[in-house]
Amino acid sequence: MEKENSLLHIIRERRAIKKGYTDKEVTEEVVRDLLDSAMWAPTHGMRQPWRFIFVGADELPDFAKKVASTYPEERRQNREDYLNEPNAILVAIMEDSDIEKTRDENFGAIASMIQNFWLLAWEKQLGVVWKTNPHIYDPKVKELLHVKDNEKIVGFIHLGYFDQAPEKKERISLDEKFIRFNDLRK
Repeated sequence: MEKENSLLHIIRERRAIKKGYTDKEVTEEVVRDLLDSAMWAPTHGMRQPWRFIFVGADELPDFAKKVASTYPEERRQNREDYLNEPNAILVAIMEDSDIEKTRDENFGAIASMIQNFWLLAWEKQLGVVWKTNPHIYDPKVKELLHVKDNEKIVGFIHLGYFDQAPEKKERISLDEKFIRFNDLRK
């Protein structure tokens, strides 16, 4: 019988928590603890091409206003409200490269680290959703966050504790996504 906290169970039960956060504070200490374990993700050449900016509850209103100001006037209030929904935000930044192979390896490493973080957070009933809204590509947001020329923002990780997880969404059957090499038809 599968243990309630087994890795298989956590992988299959993890959900994106996009709303419905409780008022419980997401502390820097908790996030640092999760990142400290998550950083054991695979990383080609031990490059560890990631860094993070933590935006806690006390900083969130100012952060949301500044990021929202990069949008057209008619969308600013909507974006500010949206960025104030989670209890905290973790900005994930990776080292970029002009070499496609290095860029792909770096993205794979930070994506693996974010998945580790997500699974560890789920275990603590800390909700996570990895957001890739247009502002992560905006040069004004990069400037606001002091993102270097050789870096890129890979996402805003929205964080918040929750009481109720969303319903499970079924995955496409593996049979539709898997084939043996010898079965390929030309």
